[in-house]
Amino acid sequence: MAKTRVYYVQFCTQISQYFVGLCQCLQRFWSVTVKSLFIKKEEQHIPPAESIFHKEKIVVLGHVLKNKSLAIEKRAQAAYRIGLLTFTGGPTAGKFATEYMKEVAHLLQNHNMAPEIKIALLQSVACWCYLNPVNQKRAKHLQLIPILTGLFHDTLESTVKSEINNHLLVQFWACYVLSVITCNNLSCTQELKECSPLKYHLQMLASENWSGWPKNFAEVLYFLIGFHRN
Repeated sequence: MAKTRVYYVQFCTQISQYFVGLCQCLQRFWSVTVKSLFIKKEEQHIPPAESIFHKEKIVVLGHVLKNKSLAIEKRAQAAYRIGLLTFTGGPTAGKFATEYMKEVAHLLQNHNMAPEIKIALLQSVACWCYLNPVNQKRAKHLQLIPILTGLFHDTLESTVKSEINNHLLVQFWACYVLSVITCNNLSCTQELKECSPLKYHLQMLASENWSGWPKNFAEVLYFLIGFHRN
């Protein structure tokens, strides 16, 4: 009993440290940059296309992403590159790319895709939403939260170690993307909290080996949602 209590205290302390560090970073960014930038622009129309940074590149990649005659691998890579361009292009690029993120959300509902394709799509969403409250709300409206949590329900019957690792890697990335979407976003956090099976899935994923990642994002997400209070 004593050992269990010690482990529980250590676990909670570790999660608290993760959360505090993450929140301090995001709060600084929110206060200095995001808040002043988005409050005034959130209700504005998209500016003329010529003033959107990376607009031409996003359009070209968007055509590739939407082209159903192309291999899914090529379309997923286009989505990944759109995500990177929206991250570096600022809020107008992110807003302009929303049309193409609808296609990403649609593709992620195909659970039969190869793990590397799913990961490229997840990375695209992560870049699009990273430290961007407006795009986080758009992701919620695109129903990306139930789409992402649905990845935790995927089962794998294979006993091949490489296939098991790839399956876990997809779920690790899903944890990371959901952490990005929920940071400083109460409505997204509340939606996740109402997803009852999620608590169990995060507990299981938190016990996996997260070596090579900066944080155990299953634990981070578990704490962000507030499951530790139950």
